[in-house]
Amino acid sequence: MQGFSVSTDQTKLDFDVIYPFISSTYWAKGIPQATLKKAITNSLAFGVYTDDNQQVGFARVITDKATFAYLSDVFILPQFQGIGLAKLLMKNIVEHPDTQGLRRFMLATSDAHGLYAQFGFEQITNAQSFMQIWQPTIYQ
Repeated sequence: MQGFSVSTDQTKLDFDVIYPFISSTYWAKGIPQATLKKAITNSLAFGVYTDDNQQVGFARVITDKATFAYLSDVFILPQFQGIGLAKLLMKNIVEHPDTQGLRRFMLATSDAHGLYAQFGFEQITNAQSFMQIWQPTIYQ
């Protein structure tokens, strides 16, 4: 997509763009800055940038780079939505060398099923075999 690029170079990430967005989402409301920094550092992080290196989007993949990955914290800033950047970001994620050959690639979403379905994600059919420890108010 002309005028935009995606990079996994963590030195390019703009935490001043990422933190305000993520900390106000339904999935990570109130996350402490130190927690988010640690999460990003320990993930395969993707930034979406304009040609002048302004960060306008983000996602991270938690992975062992061999068998499993979990997609998290995906966003495009509101003023840049609707022009295909989420698709550009997802294309880069699913085609990245570290996400190839995985046995399982998961995510959880409340509102973007249509986007992720375009890249091969499906509803879990054997949900009864999954378990979790879920602490939805941990950051409050």
